[in-house]
Amino acid sequence: MTHFEIFGLPASVDLDVKALEQSSRTKLLEVHPDRLANADAATRRKAAELAASLNEAVKVLRDPIRRAFYLLKLKGVDLESEQAAAKLALPMDFLEEIMERREALEAVKASRELARAQAMEADVRSVQGRVLAQGLAALRADDVSAASSALGRVRYYTRFLEEVDAFTEELSS
Repeated sequence: MTHFEIFGLPASVDLDVKALEQSSRTKLLEVHPDRLANADAATRRKAAELAASLNEAVKVLRDPIRRAFYLLKLKGVDLESEQAAAKLALPMDFLEEIMERREALEAVKASRELARAQAMEADVRSVQGRVLAQGLAALRADDVSAASSALGRVRYYTRFLEEVDAFTEELSS
């Protein structure tokens, strides 16, 4: 059963997040520990596992990037696995761009320049948004190849942003 099916929603890029929230609340209330306080240990354990699965499904479906990756996975391409990522033929100019951005970030980290890191973050978030929009459009058109290419680039941008976030958090603490 897919995450979408769990909540009775169509598998779509354009998910009704309000319907997801409403369905998830209903389902989570059904397995809430307070409702099962008098149940046997096996029933409570099964309910806890189900609640964890529901929470994971909500987390994936609520986030547009994770939802896009999940939809692509349902179409047979798991960009989160190293094998799929290695098979993905990304353009050389994109790979060079990422390498240049990472080198620039390393220089920013070495000099501990928060303002430059934040400027880099804003730039990459903007580019990531445009590329994500391309990937979502490709998914809507059921063009798995184009979606894989765009979302593969989104994966690199996401990792870059995670690195920037870790650096800015380090400077803030």
